[in-house]
Amino acid sequence: MQTFIATFFSHFGAIRFNKQLKEAGIQGKLMPVPRRVSSSCGTCVRFEAESDTAFHSEDLEQLFRLEGEELTMICSNR
Repeated sequence: MQTFIATFFSHFGAIRFNKQLKEAGIQGKLMPVPRRVSSSCGTCVRFEAESDTAFHSEDLEQLFRLEGEELTMICSNR
């Protein structure tokens, strides 16, 4: 299982993404974006999944994989 942090262009996008995760049976957590990551809305969703491939959304600004304290950018829609 891998941990991901997704950032969004809007707070509404973060809420909608979190709802999509819940519908897929994945527990997501809305939280402030970590300081070392810039984001348009300041809200991110942290979640655990086997892979990042199913979690791309038009609301998604950036997707990071979290390994310990290290963030690796997987995709950016900036």
